[in-house]
Amino acid sequence: MAPQRRGAPKAPEGNRAADRRRPSSTRSVRAPRDVWKKWLRVAVLGACTTFVALLLWGSLGGDDSITEVLAHRSEVLPGRFIEVPCSEDYDSHRRFEGCSPRKCGRGVSDAIITRDEARRIRSIAEKGLSLGGSDGGASILDLHSGALSVGKHFVNLYRYFGDKIQTIFSEEDFQLYRDLRQKVQLAIAQAFGISASLLHLTKPTFFSRINSTAARTAHDEYWHAHVDKVTYGSFDYTSLLYLSDYLDDFGGGRFVFMEEGANKTVEPRAGRVSFFTSGSENLHRVEKVHWGTRYAITIAFTCDPDHGIADPTFT
Repeated sequence: MAPQRRGAPKAPEGNRAADRRRPSSTRSVRAPRDVWKKWLRVAVLGACTTFVALLLWGSLGGDDSITEVLAHRSEVLPGRFIEVPCSEDYDSHRRFEGCSPRKCGRGVSDAIITRDEARRIRSIAEKGLSLGGSDGGASILDLHSGALSVGKHFVNLYRYFGDKIQTIFSEEDFQLYRDLRQKVQLAIAQAFGISASLLHLTKPTFFSRINSTAARTAHDEYWHAHVDKVTYGSFDYTSLLYLSDYLDDFGGGRFVFMEEGANKTVEPRAGRVSFFTSGSENLHRVEKVHWGTRYAITIAFTCDPDHGIADPTFT
């Protein structure tokens, strides 16, 4: 009941019952307001909690579209292979008997390359990329063609740096690169039941370094879903050798096989090799890196000898 002003005339007797009813009426109005305020506080607190959870999930590289982890970072896999139906992508290209994919799928193994070998070959990437690097979040180093990210462009490191290359790399570096390429090639051949001699290294085969720096050019936008056989017609089998550890060296950056309602993800681990047939049966993408630095090598193979490339040499 609101306080009365001094000197106000007394209310007639007949209105006293109404006056007595006013406090209960005020309480009935105030109660819903109090409840509304409590729910508002709960809603705001809930929203803040959800926001913090999303930030934490994002900082760990989370993605709510991922429903299954094909290879956890904590696992040491001697080998895991999943066969999937081949797409029709290969039908529009010349087929090579005994090599072109008839059996399609994807595999992951931690038994092909050791962690020490991964550490040593990562040092090659670090040395080469120290000569340049993209202004955006994705840099590449291709020892075959000499392509190196520098700012918003690419240069040929062999021509651009000339004799300085002799002080950056060594013959041992290039030999290690060739040895690891051969190990990956043999593993792919065994997994798909083909002869390793029918596989030819193809371009682009390159080191990648990805961090959280914002993209400056289209070359930095590595996270879009794509099909290797469509993007690079020569690809028949794709592999990635990871050179750093998910959640130890970087957040985000997981490799995702895109499947309706059931995406599969590979969590990078130094020395881990992920490999797959290059057609639409293995549509894929890489999550954005949220923090740290992710190193890997993409090693691609073709069945067409006309699209084969030689191993890089130290000259």
